Amino acid sequence: MALTDRLKRGFVGRPIGSDRLGETLLSKRVALPVFASDALSSVSYATEEILLVLSLGGLAFYHVSPWLAVAVIVLMLTVVASYRQNVHAYPSGGGDYEVASVNLGPRAGLLVASALLVDYVLTVAVSVSAGVANLTSAVTGLASYRVIIAVIIVVVLTMMNLRGVRESGTAFAIPTYGFVAGVFVMIITGLIQTATGHTPRAQSAGYHVVAEHNYAGFALAFLVLRAFASGCTALTGVEAISNGVPAFRKPKSRNAATTLLLMGVIAVTMFAGVTALAMISHVHVAEHTSDLIGAHGDQPTVITQVAAAVFGHDSPGFVYIAAVTTLILMLAANTAFNGFPVLGSILARDGYLPRQLHTRGDRLAYSNGIVLLSSFAALLIILYHAQVTQLIQLYILGVFISFTLSQTGMVRHWARILRSDDPQASDPVARRRIRRSQTINFFGACLTGTVLVLVLVTKFTHGAWIVCLAIPIIFMGMRGIRGHYDRVAIELTPEPGPPTLPSRVRGVVLVSKIHAPTLRALAYAKATRPNSLVALTVAVDQADADRLRAAWQERGITIDLVVLASPYREVTRPVLEYVARIRRESPRDVVSVFVPEYVVGHWWEHLLHNQSALRLKARLLFQPGVMVTSVPWQLASSSRVEGRLERTSAGAVRRGQPASPALPASAAPSAPSGAPGSSGSSGGTGTPAGIGSSTTEDE
Repeated sequence: MALTDRLKRGFVGRPIGSDRLGETLLSKRVALPVFASDALSSVSYATEEILLVLSLGGLAFYHVSPWLAVAVIVLMLTVVASYRQNVHAYPSGGGDYEVASVNLGPRAGLLVASALLVDYVLTVAVSVSAGVANLTSAVTGLASYRVIIAVIIVVVLTMMNLRGVRESGTAFAIPTYGFVAGVFVMIITGLIQTATGHTPRAQSAGYHVVAEHNYAGFALAFLVLRAFASGCTALTGVEAISNGVPAFRKPKSRNAATTLLLMGVIAVTMFAGVTALAMISHVHVAEHTSDLIGAHGDQPTVITQVAAAVFGHDSPGFVYIAAVTTLILMLAANTAFNGFPVLGSILARDGYLPRQLHTRGDRLAYSNGIVLLSSFAALLIILYHAQVTQLIQLYILGVFISFTLSQTGMVRHWARILRSDDPQASDPVARRRIRRSQTINFFGACLTGTVLVLVLVTKFTHGAWIVCLAIPIIFMGMRGIRGHYDRVAIELTPEPGPPTLPSRVRGVVLVSKIHAPTLRALAYAKATRPNSLVALTVAVDQADADRLRAAWQERGITIDLVVLASPYREVTRPVLEYVARIRRESPRDVVSVFVPEYVVGHWWEHLLHNQSALRLKARLLFQPGVMVTSVPWQLASSSRVEGRLERTSAGAVRRGQPASPALPASAAPSAPSGAPGSSGSSGGTGTPAGIGSSTTEDE
């Protein structure tokens, strides 16, 4: 097995057969941490984002935070109730994209998809950065390494997800449930302490916040609305379950709806509890450390301050909350690792993204989508230095676009059913149920639409403009990809009737010298029985050309040898001109070009040989009416690779995995892609045997 294969098996695991796809489906117990970790982890920073914005006006504005928390809770419950309708109506996994496409048109669906793709990338960047921020709050010595730590975490998450949904879900279940249990214990303990007269007090309670401006009138309203918009980060990830319904066990819709309800109840309870304890313990934070008089060093996060107030600093309870919060924030990115690849696969299926994203990998995960997501997220983390305060400004705009358009689409979905001949429309009980669902979705559309406007207005100058620019670019890019696929499909549509046969097939064998690969290519070309056949060489050096002619006559080869002069030592241009001349003389003829090449077993051997024929093959592929055939000759090193692959295939059969059928080496012409190393079945690298008459034995 090659080194790259060994590394891949070590990181990703052994391949899983397609017939075992059902074994990777999730129960509700495992699906909750897989799909809800983002929404649950948002509890750890949603309260902090509200307080950070309100601190711009000073401590006097903190009294508004409970009301903003109530507004966020109402919004979250509305969105959860709305998405439960989506899950039942569209269980195929298309989620918001499918709902918007079917009910509002392809452009609306594509807008939703663009927004979600951006938001999934930001989910990974924000969640991992927030996790690192909690880690550095507890271990301050790591603060200067936050970017490196964040990128390493993204790489680890990528590897875990490449191993498959079921394995990653099992790995993430313990930290998620540990976080939920720890926060509930902290909330209950803090409320009991308050009720018994031992009110917890945060370390920052004595700090004073310096107001940046005097807010009144419109400025005050704008500040409050901006704080509410920041608090709406608690809703991120709610839509993930509706996008991941196919990953649930049957009955898929019911299990997904139950998981969604459970997630909403847990998230709302934790968010309300953390906000209440932050107010009770008088947690003070500011957007800039310099505005927090009395603070020393970096500001701890709100949840770690609450934990320190309830359990005591450096106590086991504090360490536990800091640890599980860091873990859940890091693992919250798993929601995006499940949503982004699935959405990318659906978009690829519909022709809006490269089709490679629609292919499952060895472990039945959408590997290409996972790698693409992690690459963009790591880039954002590096560009923004893993600063949550900066990244959060780009957040939630995309998700509220999808919320609004999805719920609007659901309103039209129910209206269409009520107007149709569907049996549900004539059943009074079903009709009332549809009306109730339509009302829930209508209220959700109005509420999320209002919040979308608030988020856009209040966050635009603070970084949201980047998202406003990125979404249209992605939108236009996906439309361009779809346009390309549509044009290709039109061009590939065959004409009516039987295929048109060429008048003649004119064979051309490229040769440099008389050696084994050349003789095999000549024999194979002759066996195909073209109407005419010539051998073609380029005379870069006249003496070499004369020696080739002499050897040709000495061996008695009956195929005509055509020598092209090349005074400027070019190889590609003379061959292209020769082939083009044939096509001009007989446009209905087909020219079949045979390229002899030998196959080496190692990549470094490929670098030691002439690459001119590779370039020529690539250029010939652009010539209409020209067919390119590689004729391989396997060297000893490729035979050793072949032996290792055969032993690997035998091992796969013993493990119950089907082995790929091997083709005879002499009957394995490479695909006409112009790609290096695509000849033969040995798994080695194909090296052209040369086409110029001045080449040496080592070409």
